[in-house]
Amino acid sequence: MTDTEVLHVGIADAKIAASPQHLRTAGLGSCVGVVVYDRQSRLAGMAHVMLPDSSLARQTQMNRNKYADTAMDDLIANLLRLGASKMRFKAKMAGGAQMFSFMSSDEKMRIGPRNIEAVERKLQEYRIPIEGKDVGGSNGRTIEFDTDTCALKVKTVNKEEAII
Repeated sequence: MTDTEVLHVGIADAKIAASPQHLRTAGLGSCVGVVVYDRQSRLAGMAHVMLPDSSLARQTQMNRNKYADTAMDDLIANLLRLGASKMRFKAKMAGGAQMFSFMSSDEKMRIGPRNIEAVERKLQEYRIPIEGKDVGGSNGRTIEFDTDTCALKVKTVNKEEAII
């Protein structure tokens, strides 16, 4: 058993970790947990995104980590500031479940799928390849990222644990 420090990323939160630290977030229903990392510098950042787009949010005192567009911008900027290289960035993501299937016909209630699309669009904008993902479905998840191995452990309700 090791004494690895685990940084807990809350809902609408983001954190940066350096090896040997781990990043963990729980409560990923329709939310998406996204990790951007640089294997060589052994730096990684995780954001727990609640909503796809900040454009309708009140800009004063807005929590930028709540939205895919602004959370990703900040996460990448903070990694670069700490010495990570944009050319080596990779990403992994999980979550984005459709928690309420009876409402799925209403586009506004498709929060999970819209969060997935928003995070993928932002990663594509930055030209960051997605090395692994466990998204969609209708079950909640908890994820933990290991900065040493770059493995993302995904615990899904009523399913086997997966490593991506």
